[in-house]
Amino acid sequence: MLLTTDVKLFTGTATQYLAEEISDYYGQPLGKIDVLKFSDGEFQPEIKESVRGSFVFIIQNTNAPGDNLLELLMMIDAAKRASADYITAVIPYFGYARQDRKDRPRVGIGAKLVANLLTAAGANRVMTMDLHAGQIQGFFDIPVDHLNASAIFLPYLKKQKFENLCFASPDVGSVKRARIYAQYFNAEIVICDKYRKRANEVAEMTLIGNVEGKEVMLVDDMVDTAGTLCNAASLLLEKGAKSVRAICTHAVLSGKAIEAVEKSSLSELIVTNTLPPTHTSKKIKTLSVAKLFAQAIRNTHEHKSINSLFLTPSV
Repeated sequence: MLLTTDVKLFTGTATQYLAEEISDYYGQPLGKIDVLKFSDGEFQPEIKESVRGSFVFIIQNTNAPGDNLLELLMMIDAAKRASADYITAVIPYFGYARQDRKDRPRVGIGAKLVANLLTAAGANRVMTMDLHAGQIQGFFDIPVDHLNASAIFLPYLKKQKFENLCFASPDVGSVKRARIYAQYFNAEIVICDKYRKRANEVAEMTLIGNVEGKEVMLVDDMVDTAGTLCNAASLLLEKGAKSVRAICTHAVLSGKAIEAVEKSSLSELIVTNTLPPTHTSKKIKTLSVAKLFAQAIRNTHEHKSINSLFLTPSV
């Protein structure tokens, strides 16, 4: 099929490092965009080339601070007003995803609000990776391409040739993720059941399952303060695990998280570069998602299925 619609790749300031790598894999340079900043902190993105009738992909995370989300919304609005034919918001790390339900009185549902804002700004499609809660896809009335980091982690894990491997969920919410890996390697799965007194603070944790003499791999979508992972690692070693590692898609690593990982019982923490790899810890291994996103962008433009990118790869 002859494609007559141009593809334009743009990036916000929060994801410049990853967008450049994606554009290299895609084989096309990033489009020109300037962000005019005023002395009071206000800013205005300006697209510096024509996007009329183009397939526009805007790569930008929505992690803190809130300016990242606002910048993405303003870039989408600029592309829409410049007569772009189709606008896809490529959000490797979808911030506010932990606010996916009303779990206490008088709180908002941040993930739903962000979905509404992206649609209102003019996005025709959203592409993201490993949402904290899969049901967030239902918050959108536009298509959502939900990429799975297992396509990155599984080839890496297979090359390591671990013996007597066991997968662990650091909480009940990550059981489904851990099961994907356990089924692929025909391995057992255990669960660390945690209880929180407040956000980012684990009060109690118990283990469901047997890890005696096993090399355990914790599986989660993100690592923020690293409190859950570090507590889980200690618990697993206490219960007889030979070693404990972890794979987490999004390396938020806020506060003293890196210091906590360094002092923890974890042998290795494997993450992706959906967020800027600012850490220097020898325990942390970073894998790139750029090639996966580049292929997803290409398939979207060429109207091909990207279902194969969602599935567990055959490696």
